[in-house]
Amino acid sequence: MNQETKKVLPFAEFIVLMATMSSLMALSIDAMLPALPQIGKDLGVVNPNDNQLIISFLFLGMALGLMIYGPLSDSFGRKRPLYAGLSLFIIGCLISIYAKDFNQMLFGRVIQGMGLAAPRVISLAIIRDLFHGENMARVMSFVMVVFILVPAIGPAVGIGILAFFPWQAIYTLFWVLAAAVMVWFGIRQHETLDIDKRTPFSLKNIGSSILEIVTCKQAMGPTVTIGIIFGAFLGYLGSSQQIFQVLYETGNKFALYFGILALAFGGASIINARLVRVFGMRRLSIWALWLLTSVSMGFFFLTDSYQGVPPFWTFFLFLAACFFAIASLFGNLNAMAMEPLGHIAGIGAAMIGTISTLISAGLGVYIGQLYNETVLPLVGSFAILGATSLFILAQTTKGQEHDLAKI
Repeated sequence: MNQETKKVLPFAEFIVLMATMSSLMALSIDAMLPALPQIGKDLGVVNPNDNQLIISFLFLGMALGLMIYGPLSDSFGRKRPLYAGLSLFIIGCLISIYAKDFNQMLFGRVIQGMGLAAPRVISLAIIRDLFHGENMARVMSFVMVVFILVPAIGPAVGIGILAFFPWQAIYTLFWVLAAAVMVWFGIRQHETLDIDKRTPFSLKNIGSSILEIVTCKQAMGPTVTIGIIFGAFLGYLGSSQQIFQVLYETGNKFALYFGILALAFGGASIINARLVRVFGMRRLSIWALWLLTSVSMGFFFLTDSYQGVPPFWTFFLFLAACFFAIASLFGNLNAMAMEPLGHIAGIGAAMIGTISTLISAGLGVYIGQLYNETVLPLVGSFAILGATSLFILAQTTKGQEHDLAKI
């Protein structure tokens, strides 16, 4: 074993580093939300719903990039592919800064997404290198606790920057933070994939690994579930600025409400980290999907009685309940999907990310474009996709050994 691989970061620093790597994606979404109208205006966007594409195209780029970094990280280790991805992200930021029209902006966002695929897939692979089963789900929940601080403050960061600088300054912040993460990771995080465990890079090996993954029901069930649930959430992200600042006229309080809702994720992650060892990943995930589906169905009928615009406080409480359920799903579902793929963690994380991101990006764009100055499309999508996910997860994960009890 390479001596470097024996060195381990202190647990708290490891959690913060992995969360920081992952949070670059969250910041690249949430800090942009207050700037969407101004960017659209400056770049000649006519339909306000098209501004949502600035969010969606980031995920499109990520889906394209994930399959690159997974095989590379299994063949060359975790560190060098991360450097390449963060460098690509910085290039994408510069393209967006100097964009002259909306198409150039979207191209820059795709490049950013391709770069952000590296920290996403590699952080998951590193965690799987070091942990498995309920311990991995617990670590993922702790990562989510730190990770959630970024969505909590992201819109406020964007609003603060826009108060003094043009929207291009937000992208400047992104690339500066990416460079800082690259330095921190390079100095402190040592390689977690031993040389003797690396897979020779070849199309044959990649093809056989992909075939193994897509035919593994225990991995694909949670993966598809992630995509469907995150699709509903992406639909919310894309339309959140229009709903909060335009429909409900919250102004700059949008950042406050968005941050409070983000804290629901953190609370759910803390609770999940404590409960997952007692009840198991599958049971907690089923419960969360039941909560999401039943709350969404009930609120849909309430929303319809108000012609699609219920009182703000009821909508806010609905989102808080849904986000509490969704947050407890991500750590568990990722751990469940990765559990049978430890021997090909890099490409496994890539495939999970690619499939789930393609599903979520498509659903998110569709849901966002349905926005019609009411919240009915959003609430209805939460109900329908929650029920669909519940059925898929229940059918594909029956009898998994890591579950402590059957539903």
